[in-house]
Amino acid sequence: MTPPRLFDPVRRAARLARSRARIGDADFLHRRAAEGLVESLEAILRDFGDVVDLSPHPHVFAGALAGSAAAGRVGAPRAVAPPDGPEDLGLETGSADLIVSVLGLHWVEDLPGLLAQARRVLRPDGLFMAAMFGGATLTELRQALTAAELEITGGAAARVSPFADGFDGAALLQRAGLALPVCDVDRLTVRYGDPVALMRDLRAMGETATPTGPIRPLRRDVLMRAAEIYAARFAGADGRLEATFEIVTLSGWAPHETQQKPLPRGSATVRLADALAAVRRTRD
Repeated sequence: MTPPRLFDPVRRAARLARSRARIGDADFLHRRAAEGLVESLEAILRDFGDVVDLSPHPHVFAGALAGSAAAGRVGAPRAVAPPDGPEDLGLETGSADLIVSVLGLHWVEDLPGLLAQARRVLRPDGLFMAAMFGGATLTELRQALTAAELEITGGAAARVSPFADGFDGAALLQRAGLALPVCDVDRLTVRYGDPVALMRDLRAMGETATPTGPIRPLRRDVLMRAAEIYAARFAGADGRLEATFEIVTLSGWAPHETQQKPLPRGSATVRLADALAAVRRTRD
């Protein structure tokens, strides 16, 4: 059976298209994520000629790359929109040296499938790098809206998109056949004068919810009550509201014979107990 879809692709495309004219007003998180990926590339002293960018706003990565020490070793990124479902990326096998994605993979319905496609497209020793929003993102807004709607209407709709919560990014990369997996989390707090300013930024980024099925309009009284709950629970000493954003960064390599490999099971020459005893003797 085909699993139910989380996102409406038509709504998602329309809201993303509208956001492209406004992303410059709220691209600080995209720039932070892109700069983090570029910093990693600066530390990798090798060339990446063929680059694919799966980001919803690909110009952000290109801009971060242009002013970096890696610019001379990394080719011009080619923007490719990731599929809405399990469809193929439409790229030839072994056609890319580097695949990047800046804050877009949390919208992908089949993330394991997309990672497997990325592995297919990468040449041996090619690199996959991505930053995506994690489960703690917008937890304050989600709680305030849910509490207000339950209080006033007796039911709550999905007002904030779901994010991957507590998933093992390194395991997903390994499952897709990518080697040397790394998963890091960057959690930051952004402060706003009111919830409207936060939602304005979310619209500019193209990050408003696009669930499947009918959407019940957000009533004004619910929004006003949500603002009160938000302020009561999550305001700082100066009255400004806190909004959490969790950026999960993933990286993995297409396997190659020159890469480091773990020692085979049973090949250790020192028992763990002996090593721990040596450490204790050193500390004593």
